[in-house]
Amino acid sequence: MQKRKLGNSNLEVSALGLGCMRMSFGDTPTDKQEMITLLRQSVERGVTFFDTAEVYGPFTNELLVGEALEPFKGQVVIATKFGWKHGENGPHPSVGIDSRPEQIKRVANESLKRLRVDVIDLFYQHRPDPNVPMADVAGAVQELIQAGKVKHFGLSEASAEQIRQAHAVQPVAALQSEYSIWWTEIEQNDVLATVEELGIGLVPYSPLGRGFLTGKITTETTYDTSDIRSRNPRFTAEAITANQVVVDLLTRIGQNHDATPGQIALAWLLAQKPWIVPIPGTRKLHRLDENNGAVDIELTAADLSEIREAMANINVVGHRY
Repeated sequence: MQKRKLGNSNLEVSALGLGCMRMSFGDTPTDKQEMITLLRQSVERGVTFFDTAEVYGPFTNELLVGEALEPFKGQVVIATKFGWKHGENGPHPSVGIDSRPEQIKRVANESLKRLRVDVIDLFYQHRPDPNVPMADVAGAVQELIQAGKVKHFGLSEASAEQIRQAHAVQPVAALQSEYSIWWTEIEQNDVLATVEELGIGLVPYSPLGRGFLTGKITTETTYDTSDIRSRNPRFTAEAITANQVVVDLLTRIGQNHDATPGQIALAWLLAQKPWIVPIPGTRKLHRLDENNGAVDIELTAADLSEIREAMANINVVGHRY
């Protein structure tokens, strides 16, 4: 597995990370021991970058990641997140946003315990809080860094201005935002240009369009109510039919590289900038191996041009949420 550095932070990770959310949240239930085995197999295959959050579960995903990766303490990079208000059952988006400094510090202390680590490698604000200035958020994480509880500060889905405000107080190592061949908003809203200017790494989540870009989803695919895609506008039969043209494009490019559509989607992201590290999620070993194979695919300038030109003329149907 190749390595990449997230911007100017000197935080070096595998060129592809692993999104762990669906191993215990947002999808049909899984066998915990199977997921522990998969996480450990991913380390054996060279993956060193793992993404979780307290809200996934809540808490269960951090507990899973902590138990699975404890034998590799100091050898892997674990990213987790703060920023959701806690209700009776813990944090949940429906309860609201909360990035007050005292809450950030409480979350850090609890995440350290669940992850079974002495320091959080990368601590993201999960979503900006309109009620808390970014300078205060950055200041709170800075204090955690000074206390030795956090190594690096990250943001997720922040605007260009929010990134600048936070970075002015505490350098931001990485921005996590949705970015893929069919969702390129950060190219238009100045976010991508801002992180490049400031030397901030980019960690695209949903790089495979929540699985659609793998080409394995059809109008016959069904989802359990526990699967977030059962409520996603891009996974209606109408949207799936209309958006098949994107998969057809990836399939056509893939034929020149003996690659799957999903591998081309990931290779496209990796080709954009050397400080981009996608975090596809999976719960299956053969999918992990397929995703990792994208690292060795070198798209030509003609490939990249064809993809850009084709996508400029494709109207993707359905909102991303």
